[in-house]
Amino acid sequence: MTDAQQGGAESAKRVAVLGLGNVLQGDDALGPYMAELLSAKYEFPEGVSVLDAGTPGLDLIPYIAGVDALVVIDAVRAAGSPGELRAYRRAELLEKPPPQRLSPHDPGLRECLLALELIGQSPAEVLLVGLITGRVETAIGLSAPVYAGLPAVESAVLAELARLGLPARPKASPGEPNLWWEGQP
Repeated sequence: MTDAQQGGAESAKRVAVLGLGNVLQGDDALGPYMAELLSAKYEFPEGVSVLDAGTPGLDLIPYIAGVDALVVIDAVRAAGSPGELRAYRRAELLEKPPPQRLSPHDPGLRECLLALELIGQSPAEVLLVGLITGRVETAIGLSAPVYAGLPAVESAVLAELARLGLPARPKASPGEPNLWWEGQP
């Protein structure tokens, strides 16, 4: 394969960057916040989509079916301090049985990946990037520790896109993220 053909194969790669979370639940807004921040600051190569997917539950499947790679940004519950970065690859996400869904709004990422695997539509590359939550309750706005962790999430997402051969470029004139839930434009 020539270098030109390899470049064409790279540009044909489809990558979904999805921010998951509820913007009315404090730190659970991490995913949507980061999706808006990334969209405001960066230009993405053809084939890369960045989207605030909200809280889709099993409706997450149409967002990820058939993509080559998936980067999910979401608040996480894990041992550690609020605002600490956590990253999980596909194998880590699938090694445990799916947890019991407590509501139709649970993201269901594992369930979606497993369902798509059965029909040959699951992404080969998956990375979940998140921060340990500090406050998940009815509230608008991120807690101070989670807000302070935003640059680490941004770096992790950009590094993953570069690793996949689809690096983002800073916009010449970056805009402000559309944080409509915080009353900002």
